[in-house]
Amino acid sequence: MNVEVKGIHVEVTPHVQEYIDVKMPRLDFARDLIIDLLLNISHEKSLFKLDATLNFRFGTSKHIGVENFDMHKGIDDLFDKLEAVIEKEKSRIKDHHKKKDPAAGAEE
Repeated sequence: MNVEVKGIHVEVTPHVQEYIDVKMPRLDFARDLIIDLLLNISHEKSLFKLDATLNFRFGTSKHIGVENFDMHKGIDDLFDKLEAVIEKEKSRIKDHHKKKDPAAGAEE
């Protein structure tokens, strides 16, 4: 999985990068499903906007956004949403494959 972190109107300090790296193991359950994870952190007035774009290996792309006054709390909220979206996509793909399996067995 490729991870890219970009700051818009805010510097991505080593401390912030380290905090994100500590959170990354939460997504290990889907490491083989994700090609790219693109994180954008922007700061406007006193509000941090965190956006993530997930590109899955099966061609689907998802965009998730979070706004918070505290960057660390925003990162936590973003990873909570990322886990939920990945779990939903993972179960959707598993359900899709289950529907194909009985039909494949009937053809043989």
